Order: sequence, then C-alpha cells, then structure tokens
Amino acid sequence: MEPSTKGPSRPRRRSAQRDGPSPVDVHVGGRVRLRRTMLGMSQDKLGQAIGLTFQQIQKYERGANRIGASRLYEFSRVLDVPVSFFFEGLGEARPFSPLPGLRTPDGGDERPDSFARRETLELVRAYYRVPSARVRRRLFDLAKALAAGNGSE
Repeated sequence: MEPSTKGPSRPRRRSAQRDGPSPVDVHVGGRVRLRRTMLGMSQDKLGQAIGLTFQQIQKYERGANRIGASRLYEFSRVLDVPVSFFFEGLGEARPFSPLPGLRTPDGGDERPDSFARRETLELVRAYYRVPSARVRRRLFDLAKALAAGNGSE
C-alpha cells in the first residue's frame, strides 16, 4: 500500500445544497428583504436597479445564494443604507428579527414575519408620507399611548 500524498485534511466547504443556507446568509438576505419591503420596492424593481432577475433577488433574500462584497455594496447603494445595516443584530443568539428586542404587549418576542405583513408596511409608509415632522411626532406619541392602554374606551 502506498503512503498518502494528500496533505493535512481540511474541513469540507459548506454547501447550501448539502447543508442548507448559512445563518449569516439568511440574516443578510432577510435584512435585504426588510429594507426592500420598507421602501415599497418589488423584487423585480430591485433586480432591475442592480442588473439581476427577480428570481436571483429571491435566492439572495432566502439566503440560498451568498451575497458577495461588491453585490452587497450595490444593495446598500440602491436601498440607501450603509453596508453595516445588513449585519445589524447578527451577533445575537436569537434568529433574525427585523427589529431586535421588540416585545408584544404580553411581553413575548414579536414574530419577525409580522413586519413583512401588508398592514405593518402600509402603516409605516403612511407614517413617513405625513409631511410635517411635528404631526408625525404627535402620531407616534398617540400610537405609544394607545399601546400603553391610555387610549382605552
């Protein structure tokens, strides 16, 4: 039997097909999706701005495809956020949450998918369409008071 000519064994490379997507890729893709939906931008429109198909955007958002540095920079430019935005909350033990630390009225963690619901997005978009900063602040204070139970009937 001949001695092995191979060098020291290296850990095998992670494969999305074999091992599933990396938690980092899922997190970054989720942040891309969050920002895109907060802007009211379709996957198709984001893809056109970067030169990709909507199917490629879907794969990035699911974490099925890893986003390279230059592509991440393009996303940050088109979505008008710093590159660091995509990594916010990554070091936390909990899985992806668009707004880490948010609690439901009963004290539980808010489900991340509730931020992607149409009602939530429409509310946020409507809020930012209010032209007066003073009126927006009063609306914000009203919502907080209602949530605290001060506006009960």
